This record gives sequence, structure tokens and C-alpha cells, in this order.
Amino acid sequence: MKLIRAFAILTYDLIAVHLPASHQKWSFGAKRLRAFCARHMLTSCGENVNVERHARFGRGVTLGDRSGIGINASIGEQTHIGSDVMMGPDCVIYTRNHRFDRLDIPMREQGYGPVEPVEIGDDCWIGGRVTILPGVHVGNGAVIAAGAVVTKDVPPYAVVGGVPAKIIYNRKDGTQA
Repeated sequence: MKLIRAFAILTYDLIAVHLPASHQKWSFGAKRLRAFCARHMLTSCGENVNVERHARFGRGVTLGDRSGIGINASIGEQTHIGSDVMMGPDCVIYTRNHRFDRLDIPMREQGYGPVEPVEIGDDCWIGGRVTILPGVHVGNGAVIAAGAVVTKDVPPYAVVGGVPAKIIYNRKDGTQA
């Protein structure tokens, strides 16, 4: 199993990550190759996933059935992505942050804080260039508008947007915020 994982990592880093986006006419089987690599690289990987070109992810990432990781996405370790999740390009999910609590030591020398896992529920839509900060939980059916910076948990079926992201609309009951 370690040999297959090593082969998948090598294939992903040297070849698959550079192939065209899966929606392009001449993608040369890129979607299937990246899915094969993801299946052996991720902690858990569902069926019919789509990992796009130049996507990067840390250890302990899980990806549910029919979900996608967008072009140029950067997914931090211990991120759990549910099923049927759509992700736009250039998304960043952070799961740890630099420490900055001490004033007697430069921040760059204080190291990192602990990993705070991010959880994204089922049937979510994460727009392009969204940033999700450590420890955030995104509820089932939520929509995160393009360019949002998500600093707090997102309730199920909420539509959020802005910097920092705020609730704009509720998909379940149709109420505006």
C-alpha cells in the first residue's frame, strides 16, 4: 500500500497536477488520472471525484462522493469535505495559523498553532477565491459566495458572502438577512 501511495504522489506531482483542467476539450484523461492519485493520496476519497489542476492538499484530507477540489485550490491538513460539494478555483482552506501571542519573540519564530480541522457538509457550493479559516464548520447545503473570507461556522442552507462572511440568505426558508 505504501508503494502505491508513493507512486500516486509521484505521478500527481510530476504529471497529473499539470494536465489541463477537466472541463477542457483536450484534457487527456486528466480527471481520471487525478482521481486515481487522490484515491491513494487522501485519507478517504469517494467515488466520481474531480480534483482539478494545480490543486494541493495536506495530510488527513477526506473527499466525499461526487465532490470536487477546484483549480489552484490549497486544502489544509485535516479538512473533511462532504459529498456533492462544488468548489470554484483558487480556494484556500487553512487549518492552522502562525502563533503571535508572544511579544518577546518575532512572529516568524513562534511557529504554528495546533491544527483546527475544517469540515464542509454535503451539497455545498464554495465559490471562487473563497478563504476558509481554521476550525470552521460549513453546514449541509450552504453556499459561500465568491471571494468570501469565512471566519465563523456557516449554518446549514445559509448563503454567506463578504469579508468577513456574513449570512445573506437562507435557502431553506427563503429569508433574507
